[in-house]
Amino acid sequence: MAGAAEDARSLFRAGVRAALEAWPALQIAVENGFGGVHSREKAEWLGGAVEDYFMRNADLELQEVEDFLGELMTNEFDTVVEDGSLPQVSQQLQTMFHDFQRGDGAALREMTSCITQRKCKVTATALKAARETDEDEDDADSVEEMEVTATNDGAATDGVCPQPEPSDPEAQTIKEEDIVEDGWTIVRRKK
Repeated sequence: MAGAAEDARSLFRAGVRAALEAWPALQIAVENGFGGVHSREKAEWLGGAVEDYFMRNADLELQEVEDFLGELMTNEFDTVVEDGSLPQVSQQLQTMFHDFQRGDGAALREMTSCITQRKCKVTATALKAARETDEDEDDADSVEEMEVTATNDGAATDGVCPQPEPSDPEAQTIKEEDIVEDGWTIVRRKK
């Protein structure tokens, strides 16, 4: 019986690591050294910390998992995750933990495999924003944007991972001329 429990725990550990390695927010933080010179080591430590958190807290709510991951990203990588991926990763982790508690190794293997297959390689590069500025303007007010490119199986795509295109061809898009200098966006009525 102890062998089966250890096997399930190692499957859970592998699933946690797969989910974290596939998480674009963490990939970007590690790749760009947001956690300092030891960002890669922190990412590896994060897997063990998440596993231990689940083992010490058997009946976690989804919001508690989100809060824990968000706090770790803020404290260890100076990163606030606002891309909507935090609830998704938290849900994956919680599902895997429930499978672990039930001893369902097949479900753990399947979910880990699915996450690994969908994993995207994410890179972020700084872009200079095109703004009309005065010569006297401070560098402190300059704007820096990040372009995120994800690749899956060698194909590059814009965004975090490939997303379905909107079904409405007249979907509203924000044009650069609609963004005024103080950061507000002009919303225009559809014609």
